[in-house]
Amino acid sequence: MASIPSEPERPQAQSAIWPSTSANSFRQQYIAHDSIADSDLLEAAYAHEQSHPDAPMRRNEFRATSSHIQGTSYGSDEEINLPPASGSQTSSTQLPSDQGLPHPDTRAPQPDSSSDYLPTPGHQVTTRRSVESALEAEDDPGHGKYQPIKTAATKDPTDHRPKLQSKASGRMTENDLFRVLSRRKTNTSDHPGSDMSPAVTQEEQAEIERLMSRMFGKNRRAQSEEEKTRHVGLIFKNLTVTGLGLGAALQPTLSDPFLALPRLLSKLFTKGQSASGKPPVRTILNDFTGCVKPGEMLLVLGRPGSGCSTFLKVLSNQRFGYESIKGDVTYGGTDAKEMAKNYRGEIVYNPEDDLHYATLSVKKTLSFALKTRTPGKASRNEGESRTDYVREFLRVVSKLFWIEHTLGTKVGNEFVRGVSGGEKKRVSIAEAMITRASTQCWDNSTRGLDASTALEYVESLRTLTNMTHISTSVALYQAGESLYDLFDKVVLIDEGRCLYYGSTETAAAYFESLGFERPARWTTADFLTSVTDPHERKIKEGYEDLIPRSAEQFERAYRKSDAFEATQSDLRTFEQELEAQRKERLENQSKATKQKNYTLPFHKQVWECTIRQFFIMFGDPLTLYGKWGGILFQALIVGSLFYNMPQTSAGVFPRGGVIFFLLLFNALLALAELTDAFTSRPIMLKHKAFSFYRPSAYAIAQTVVDLPLVLVQVTLFDVVIYFMAGLARTPSQFFISLLILFVQTLSMYSFFRAIGSLVGSLDIATRITGVAVQALIVYTGYLIPPQKMHPWFKWLIWINPVQYGFEALMANEFYNLNIECVPPNLVPQGPTASPQYQSCTLQGSTPGSTIVSGSEYIRVAFTYERAHLWRNFGIITAFWIFFVLLTMLGMELQKPNAGGGAVTIFKRGQAPKSVEKAMDSGDAIKDEEKAIPTDGTQLSSEDSSGSDEDKMVKGVASNESIFTYQNVNYTIPYEKGERQLLKDIQGYVRPGKLTALMGASGAGKSTLLNTLAQRINFGVVTGDFLVDGRPLPKSFQRATGFAEQMDVHEPTATVREALRFSARLRQPKEVTIEEKYDYCERIIDLLEMRSIAGATIGKIGEGLNQEQRKRVTIGVELASKPELLLFLDEPTSGLDSGAAFNIVRFLRKLADSGQALLVTIHQPSSVLFEHFDELLLLKSGGRIVYHGPLGKDSRQLIDYFESNGAKKCETSANPAEYMLEAIGAGDPNYKGQDWGDVWASSPEHQERAREIQEMIADRRNAPRNSNTDDDREFAMPLGTQVYAVVKRAFVSYWRTPNYMIGKFVLHIFTGLFNSFTFYHVGNTQIDMQSRLFSVFMTLTISPPLIQQLQPKFLNFRNIYQSREANSKIYSWVALVTGAILPELPYSILAGTLYFICWWFPALGRGASPFASAYTWMLMMLFEFYYVGFGQAIASFAPNELLASILVPLFFLFVVSFCGVVVPYAALPTFWRSWMYYLTPFTYLLEGFLGAAAHGRPVECSDTEYARFQPPPNESCDSYTSQFVAQAGGYVRTGAEGFCEFCQYKNGDEFLRGFNIYYSHKWRDFGIFIGFCCFNFAFVFFASWLFLGGTKRIKGLFHAKARKQAKELEKRQNEKA
Repeated sequence: MASIPSEPERPQAQSAIWPSTSANSFRQQYIAHDSIADSDLLEAAYAHEQSHPDAPMRRNEFRATSSHIQGTSYGSDEEINLPPASGSQTSSTQLPSDQGLPHPDTRAPQPDSSSDYLPTPGHQVTTRRSVESALEAEDDPGHGKYQPIKTAATKDPTDHRPKLQSKASGRMTENDLFRVLSRRKTNTSDHPGSDMSPAVTQEEQAEIERLMSRMFGKNRRAQSEEEKTRHVGLIFKNLTVTGLGLGAALQPTLSDPFLALPRLLSKLFTKGQSASGKPPVRTILNDFTGCVKPGEMLLVLGRPGSGCSTFLKVLSNQRFGYESIKGDVTYGGTDAKEMAKNYRGEIVYNPEDDLHYATLSVKKTLSFALKTRTPGKASRNEGESRTDYVREFLRVVSKLFWIEHTLGTKVGNEFVRGVSGGEKKRVSIAEAMITRASTQCWDNSTRGLDASTALEYVESLRTLTNMTHISTSVALYQAGESLYDLFDKVVLIDEGRCLYYGSTETAAAYFESLGFERPARWTTADFLTSVTDPHERKIKEGYEDLIPRSAEQFERAYRKSDAFEATQSDLRTFEQELEAQRKERLENQSKATKQKNYTLPFHKQVWECTIRQFFIMFGDPLTLYGKWGGILFQALIVGSLFYNMPQTSAGVFPRGGVIFFLLLFNALLALAELTDAFTSRPIMLKHKAFSFYRPSAYAIAQTVVDLPLVLVQVTLFDVVIYFMAGLARTPSQFFISLLILFVQTLSMYSFFRAIGSLVGSLDIATRITGVAVQALIVYTGYLIPPQKMHPWFKWLIWINPVQYGFEALMANEFYNLNIECVPPNLVPQGPTASPQYQSCTLQGSTPGSTIVSGSEYIRVAFTYERAHLWRNFGIITAFWIFFVLLTMLGMELQKPNAGGGAVTIFKRGQAPKSVEKAMDSGDAIKDEEKAIPTDGTQLSSEDSSGSDEDKMVKGVASNESIFTYQNVNYTIPYEKGERQLLKDIQGYVRPGKLTALMGASGAGKSTLLNTLAQRINFGVVTGDFLVDGRPLPKSFQRATGFAEQMDVHEPTATVREALRFSARLRQPKEVTIEEKYDYCERIIDLLEMRSIAGATIGKIGEGLNQEQRKRVTIGVELASKPELLLFLDEPTSGLDSGAAFNIVRFLRKLADSGQALLVTIHQPSSVLFEHFDELLLLKSGGRIVYHGPLGKDSRQLIDYFESNGAKKCETSANPAEYMLEAIGAGDPNYKGQDWGDVWASSPEHQERAREIQEMIADRRNAPRNSNTDDDREFAMPLGTQVYAVVKRAFVSYWRTPNYMIGKFVLHIFTGLFNSFTFYHVGNTQIDMQSRLFSVFMTLTISPPLIQQLQPKFLNFRNIYQSREANSKIYSWVALVTGAILPELPYSILAGTLYFICWWFPALGRGASPFASAYTWMLMMLFEFYYVGFGQAIASFAPNELLASILVPLFFLFVVSFCGVVVPYAALPTFWRSWMYYLTPFTYLLEGFLGAAAHGRPVECSDTEYARFQPPPNESCDSYTSQFVAQAGGYVRTGAEGFCEFCQYKNGDEFLRGFNIYYSHKWRDFGIFIGFCCFNFAFVFFASWLFLGGTKRIKGLFHAKARKQAKELEKRQNEKA
């Protein structure tokens, strides 16, 4: 049984005055009960600070010391008399960051018990926690009951409490108190003599302290019902979580839908019943037990995929997405079910992403959170209003978390400029603090933060936990020692099993007692996680056969240990304490605190959400006003298209057209709501989890905000078009049209929003809306009159809100309109015709009258009535309300933070045997949250010597070339001037050396790396870059590897395919393809990726994890066989400590084999830092402060700084942190010497410059390397590039079945919808019009299809732009070709499916084979056209959002002038003379309609004849013969002697009215081919401009750029 030493001690640091166990035990021993003299500690800390004015304090340590004030309330001018300070018996010096525990047998000597010393202010957790607890004790009558103390170290903390001794002291003012406690002094504390007061006035300091007391002090606790009834303290017993699925899956392909049935039958025959069973259940967490007391912090450690996220989600009661959750989780003694039902607001889960509205300022973000969580009157101080509470709490949190300077700044995102990453993280913490939740869980929230920001973040959490007495659990991937020491407890998880749960102090000793050896300078967290990795863990001599190796063995060992017993004992004790808390809660419970799901009543939630929504909209004025500007522009175009329509029969069809367009345009604009719904959903769900508001309140708020914004939008559009087009100009008709349009647009916004809230993804929503929009358009009544609709779809008009709007607007426009009949509608015409013997071809006309009543026209043609106007208004309003209710329901049903494990996707036939067997049998794979080893390390024996691996490394990378750079300067345009980012940089990268490039955030590390790699395409770079003393060859970018920080890869490619693609196109063409592929296999083995070689890269969650992706990134660069050098940008960023160690260990091997490496790295642990040979250190402003070898234990680096005036480096300190601290990195108040100047005048600098000159001279005379002579820009010829890229693109399409099936389904559904709408269309006059609208419907399928294909194109371009262009893998020509070609065959197939579904059932019945074949050919051209059109728009759009916004604008512009919306004859002369002929749809429409209507006889229905009486003594034929011969059509004698005239005799006469001629069919076909070719040519041209062509063009006309280019060329020629 493993036992835990009661108190492992740390070695005494050189600057320490007295040692002890740890900060946490200090807190336990000294701050145990109410009897502690709080003010003694304050005064003692203060007195000791005064007695050591020159004691230097490390920045991070002091930051923790000076934590936030709480508890007591003092007046601003009040002086505080504190009792004398005391001596102490036991305390500790906190070791510097990243320094771990030694072997437990190593003991430090105990100080004399009479020691009068107190810890220096640098003892971070000691001073901070003790002071905070003391303040809390004074303010909290119940202090001692649930105080944040350690539970495992001693049973009675008071037994070890030192005797307090009297000591004279002066009076301490409030300002002095702030000197000791304020965390703002961190930035100045390193400099002797600097002002130690915070950078705020005394009045502000007093205000902070007073407000802190009001927020968290005894007065509020005494008066607050909420505080008295909180559920504090978390217990979980026997917690087991299971999920469905294997954790591994096969890569889906386009063949799956067709082969699914055969595969299932095959399984049934071979495996019997098991083949069709339910998916297996796998255990994600196994039997966890423990507790987190009020005021305690739990650190959750584990490698990615071990179960940390699941653990935190379940602890925070986020249970959705799991198969089963067994065991008990209680919060303050209340079970999880009760908490979920009545007290959701007391538990908070914070995902790792900072989810905020980018366009809101920090102040508005926090104010909104405060307003929604402001307690009721009974829980506020007497006389305190809601506004007072919000204002005061905002001041507290903004000063507390040091974000008051950002209050007016937008939060921002990747598109909106806002606060920094660290500040955004603090906003998230402040938001969580506002919830006042009793249990908080934070999931890997330090990802992407540098070490100092991460420390600030955890310190803020520590402060929050102490002040509010909550239970906090935090998962961290890379936790330095300074972070680790801020926690009370730690849990280590591997494969879903608990390896250790207990005190942070005893964790390292526990694993050492199991037989693991802790290497020197390893942080505790690194040591703990290392024991789960067979390659990383170190085993004590003699323990090789005794240590646990699997997660199950570790779990068994833990359950037999004293640590487990201590946890059980702790749990039992805490459960007894909770019983008292539960009774107290019941006594204080009132009606107001019976439920704590939401603080505000529903109507107030709606109000607050509405106000916030307005701020969100107006926070992005560019988008809002841009949208309104676009609407105004479109309105002017449409208005000019229908300009001044006559009140005659010639204006009837356009009048209906403009009303239809008004409705259609506003309905289509509402489509943007879909994208917005999915963008804002994660934020809404986070706020739901935080219990800020009900999602339904947010849905109503969105609707309320729609009212004014839609009114502006509709007014802009309607006013312009209404008066330009000449619609009825009476006030009542105008305002009725505005009202109908307004309510109609609102209902459409809510309709699309409802779809967005009810479906799971944007992809599914797009498919639904694709068909829905067609239904809305066609079944409005304009394209097909209601009487011509087929019964199977006619019901759609009753559930189509647009139809009711169209009827209302048509009735409003036509009811009092008298339409004068004019040619060609007036029949017959001629010199002998007179009005009493004429009639009108308009429906609703009366014989012998040339005036048609508008109300009669709409009654006969559309069955519309003016009497239905207000009925329709009511129905539209009812639809609007219904859609809003649907949206509310959909949003309420959405679940935040759905659980589930990550899945690794394998190409069929390439999964490891064990995984394949598990997938075949349906058994769960042994690993829990992961399908396969996270890094493949299990492939080789844990005890192997590694000699084979070393041989492989030597065969992979080595070179002799030396890369030097001198006088490097980089300047960019900035505002109205310039900014210099790099200044006089010089250095070298040598083979066999691992060089670190480091500096503070913003110092220019990545900028310099990109500059050296020749990847800068903005600004001006000057300097000498030489390889072996010669100018860089054209092949430089190709011959160097560059591993990007962001792991950008083609997601559908497997690991092996990604490496082969790189090797094929980047290794010289002289190398055979077999050699290239064999080389890739060696790289796969070297990077320990054999088990995942057949896995697709995918995206996080569905594909490789973070470490595996990083290995692939490095592997892809190594596969190119970089013969010059390898650049790596932040290769350890975002990885856990074990993964980071593995990556750096591998880089060390590469360097040892002769590879030259330059690596940027965030502040590494001392263990990682030891692997590097040389360092290039930058300060802010892009200046060098050190360049040269590090030496053993970084001795040369440390000696340089110490000899130039920096403070002495502790032996236990991390040199990487020491050097950054020495140069004042990240310290805005640094007042020390300029280390850039120190370096520039140092002998070391002169030595480096001399070395560079020697290297240049030596290497220039050395034999020339083939790589330095290679002047080919690309390794392979263009043909090979195109072939490889096109092949990869085809594979990508094949492995993206969702996209292709979506494309096919949309074609089939819209084709069938079109055909059944116009099923077996006849030969009446209206049927001819139906042919026109059926073709028009075919054109409208292109926008949703374009929206689907654009993301594919942009994804290809982003991969190329991010990585492949800079590496010169292939040219932009290959990229564009590869993006276009795969679309075409699938488009041909999809177009054929549409053609079959549409043509034969609808328009093609009875058509000639030629007409059908011609239509199919034209359909194929149309498919090519929209592919080119969509990609052309995407090729100049910077992102998907803008590309999707531009599609409807361009499409409506193209479709408006083709002669359908406004017939050719009615087009204004301006547009008809040029735009009509420039529109590609003009020719497409002419081709389609010519084939569909040519030669077909027209047989008018009874309602379509124009009836008139012939003059006396004349027959119908004689009276109309001359007119019919001239105008066309035919006449017959009807009942009662009336002449009945049909306007068209055949389809060709109908087509003539639209300026369409069948004889133009081949002309149209040829012209449309030209438009298709133009589109694709434009894709090439716009892509060239976007990918660098614009810069080249500017360079040709920019005199300064030409001059610099000439100078550079001249200098390089001289050196050559």
